Amino acid sequence: MKLKFLVLVLCVCLINITQGQEVKAPEFGKGILNITGKDNSWSMKLGARIQMLSVSEWTNDDGNIIDPNSNFSIRRARIKMDGFAFSPTFKYKIELGLSNRDIAGASIYTRNTPRYILDAVVKWNFYENFTLWAGQTKLPGNVERVISSANMQLVDRSILNATFNIDRDLGLQLRHHTNFGERFVMREIFSVAQGEGRNVVTGNIGGYQYTGRLEFLPLGLFENKGDYTGGDLNREETPKLMIGASYDFNNNAVKTRSNQGSYMETDNGFHETNVTTFFADLMFKYKGFSVMAEFANRDADDPYAKNSDGTLTGDVVQIGNGVNVQGGYLLKSNWEVSARYSNIELDKAITGKEEQNQYTLGLSKYIAGHKLKVQTDLSYMDIANINDQLMWRLQLDVHF
Repeated sequence: MKLKFLVLVLCVCLINITQGQEVKAPEFGKGILNITGKDNSWSMKLGARIQMLSVSEWTNDDGNIIDPNSNFSIRRARIKMDGFAFSPTFKYKIELGLSNRDIAGASIYTRNTPRYILDAVVKWNFYENFTLWAGQTKLPGNVERVISSANMQLVDRSILNATFNIDRDLGLQLRHHTNFGERFVMREIFSVAQGEGRNVVTGNIGGYQYTGRLEFLPLGLFENKGDYTGGDLNREETPKLMIGASYDFNNNAVKTRSNQGSYMETDNGFHETNVTTFFADLMFKYKGFSVMAEFANRDADDPYAKNSDGTLTGDVVQIGNGVNVQGGYLLKSNWEVSARYSNIELDKAITGKEEQNQYTLGLSKYIAGHKLKVQTDLSYMDIANINDQLMWRLQLDVHF
């Protein structure tokens, strides 16, 4: 009922807004509506997208395929609004998630309600190359996570991202870029966030989360922000490279994966420990060929959650390392072949988890770039001392 009411209110507001205003009908993939105020003091672009996903999985038991299962889902269904208010230097973005996967994860710390809000952030370019962000949005972590799920090279992100990413949170980000000569660009980002993940509204448990990221682009800027999209759909005429590194410190974190994962509850409240996460990554593109590589490491001062009498609760911080390397080549027919290798090696003595290696082959057909595409991939998961797994996925992505 609440969701239907929200959509109804949005539709009514759009009808009222468009009356007496300049309304520009965009081309496919550029939004549903582009609205500009009469005095050019504000703008709004409304967009929507949907991902329909089919997954089939099998387990290999000594050469025999067992436990086959499959499912079909609306992986993502989202509405996005962005533009500027009062001045082009003051921008905003709102993104709402409507699918079950988008809103899952509610708890007593999100007031037991679905988590519709993905992004709600304002961006103020207050002085020269300085921009201040405020609100809820992605933290400046690994490049794979910051790339939109609408612009991925394969059907979904890697197991490195699933294990180590720091996702979204509420707080402030200060962003700046420095130009050296005609081409070399350095970007700097510093963030202070609540440290609990997105949509936690009942107060901050523990301390705050501090994230810093540096990005170096020695060969100049990518076309159309191609350093944050999967594949080389722009077919860069000259080689382009981005090298980045992020360091995240979550003071007195209470979740098993920094600001992600489950809460580490004890008989005396929460287990609190300082958690650090480090990322190093790169993106390279040239004439349809692309490579993305990432390294991740997580550590904690005290990874074991304990009760007041010293007994272990069973919850531990997921500390360890991860590596992800993927690449692809875009043919002139806009078919792309891609491949990925991912490795996760958590501290087995602490987490009890075995090393994982995943190998993925992908095929994509870009009908209208990332705005309309069909993607499929086949993954083989090798887990030490556990039966191997095979997964096939097929996805349709439509982005207005």
